[in-house]
Amino acid sequence: MSRFKHAVLRPVVSLGSGTLWLADLLGGVTLMFLSVIRAMFPPRFDRRELWRNLYKMGVKSYVIVCVTAFFIGAIMAIQAGVLVKRTGADSLLGWGSGLAVFSELGPVFIGLMFSGRVGANNTAELGTMVVTEQVSALRALAIDPIRYLVVPRFLSMILMLALLTVLGNLFALIGGALTSQVILSVHWEVFLDGIVEGRLTSEFLVGIFKAGVFGFVIAVVSCHYGLTVRGGARGVGRAVNDAVVAAAMGIFIADYFLAILSINMGWI
Repeated sequence: MSRFKHAVLRPVVSLGSGTLWLADLLGGVTLMFLSVIRAMFPPRFDRRELWRNLYKMGVKSYVIVCVTAFFIGAIMAIQAGVLVKRTGADSLLGWGSGLAVFSELGPVFIGLMFSGRVGANNTAELGTMVVTEQVSALRALAIDPIRYLVVPRFLSMILMLALLTVLGNLFALIGGALTSQVILSVHWEVFLDGIVEGRLTSEFLVGIFKAGVFGFVIAVVSCHYGLTVRGGARGVGRAVNDAVVAAAMGIFIADYFLAILSINMGWI
């Protein structure tokens, strides 16, 4: 009887635990966002900390972003090339690849790479500072941790992810053009002409806007988990894992609603 009761209650317990986790995440993220907005007015954050984070999050991430974007463009060219070979419409190869990369695959994949590298590192760094009581020391010195630690990271992630997406789009086009030339026997000029004639400016701008939103999601989630670490070094590890998972979920959910918004507003 007890075994049957346990089997019946297990789904209810799992549902309750998931609901509490989601409510805790949404509440914590909302409070973190409000704290950041309050700390930004007036804008008296540490500018040296801002430049340090811009360098650490942007400059040190461009290599992996460029490599990732290059292969995203190459893969899209190969996938689109199957249809192109069947129809003989070589001019559509660049348009199809550029459309997918600019509006969806570029921002999403680069955002996930950014989350795995920068977001996880940010959570670990803040979590370590909490565990070693450096954040408490800042408060003892009358220094607001949100203004000093979080705001520079918040701004850096939004700005650098948008800029890295622009750079990634360029390398995605290079990867697609080279792949069309070498593997699909479609001249690279034909590939680029398809992008130019397709007039993908709106898709490009929507992709950059999405990247900024993804940067916002990664920043809020990683800072929330970093500053709420409990349980020492093991707690830091759990926070990093939870932050990466939550940021990935946030990216896909945000992309879903942004896609609906962009279509309804006529942006694409």
